[in-house]
Amino acid sequence: MRLLVTGGAGFIGSHYARTVLDDGYPGFHDVRVTVLDKLSYAGNIANLPIGHPRLEFVHGDVCDLPLLLDLLPGHDAVVHFAAETHVDRSLRNAAEFAHVNVGGTQTLLEACLAAGVERVVHVSTDEVYGSIEEGSWHEECPPLPNSPYAASKAAAELFVRSYWRTYGLDVSITRCSNNYGPHQHPEKMIPLFVTNLLEGEPLPLYGDGLNVRDWLHVDDHCRGVQLVLTGGGAGEVYNIGGGSEQTNIAVTERLIALLGADRSVIRPVADRKGHDRRYSLDDTKIRERLGYRPAVPFERGLAETVAWYRDNPGWWGPVKHALRTAAGVGA
Repeated sequence: MRLLVTGGAGFIGSHYARTVLDDGYPGFHDVRVTVLDKLSYAGNIANLPIGHPRLEFVHGDVCDLPLLLDLLPGHDAVVHFAAETHVDRSLRNAAEFAHVNVGGTQTLLEACLAAGVERVVHVSTDEVYGSIEEGSWHEECPPLPNSPYAASKAAAELFVRSYWRTYGLDVSITRCSNNYGPHQHPEKMIPLFVTNLLEGEPLPLYGDGLNVRDWLHVDDHCRGVQLVLTGGGAGEVYNIGGGSEQTNIAVTERLIALLGADRSVIRPVADRKGHDRRYSLDDTKIRERLGYRPAVPFERGLAETVAWYRDNPGWWGPVKHALRTAAGVGA
């Protein structure tokens, strides 16, 4: 079997690709993996086991139709992780998110159809639902995105649905909650705060810190994606949750405790524009139909994530240096 993983040098895509190559999923032994990644700021070749006999890495853009038409023939399935994902960046450059997340998805779907790819999973986000005060979203809830990032992912989903309904493409959609774990780019909250604490820098906490997120370890997310790839229905949507809702301030205080700091490092900053107050997923569907269960408790997963960043400054140091350079901040 040949599997194409788009965005496979990024945080989640690389975890999925490494797990496949490590024979971590039942029935996927000896699968050959092609990773397509344009290696933008969030893609990191160091996330991949380059040289692995079953891995082919292709440096390219998911928006490049001629490349995809040349690359896809012979692949049996595609897992589509490639996307611009950081909400703050979408507030500054919404057009890039529309180009990559919407245009790139449509281009990939067109190429899959032309190449006769048998199965596609499109990886989306709980942010397409918007904010919810009480209860939890289920898959039939209407998308009500509030940021350009979320809007671009919701629009991409509509193209996915159209290629299923119009052309019969066997494609499913997953919507995950907030991921965390090793190899996550340090612009995101948990790795940013961990690395800031390791460097003796303050923690820029949005607003009152009471925004609520459901935290999902990257390994649990990827297992859910794999279950959908192998057992999900065409045209179906599956929520993948972590079952651990936390306020941002609670996560911040836990990180401070794990790294032996105190609350004086917290620096409240002006809240993000359109900041969603609470996300919450009902993932009953994937649990009952596909047997999904999150296996990594948040407390353990967070402690292990902190330990990974503590032990791997050679990975995140250059990434943070690049962030500071791009922002015009001294190294």
